Amino acid sequence: MSLGSHIEELKKKHQNLSAKVEAALRSPGTPNAEIAEMKKQKLKLKDEIERLSMGS
Repeated sequence: MSLGSHIEELKKKHQNLSAKVEAALRSPGTPNAEIAEMKKQKLKLKDEIERLSMGS
């Protein structure tokens, strides 16, 4: 897998996670800890995307 396709895959995961976070925020039954964990994962993906983009 090339670096560019890896970055694109990470961006897709980030977008999917964003959609899940938005849905969870609209759903009153979703635990705050679960939302916080998804946000943490989303931030890690963003950091990884930025790190890889800087190197290319």
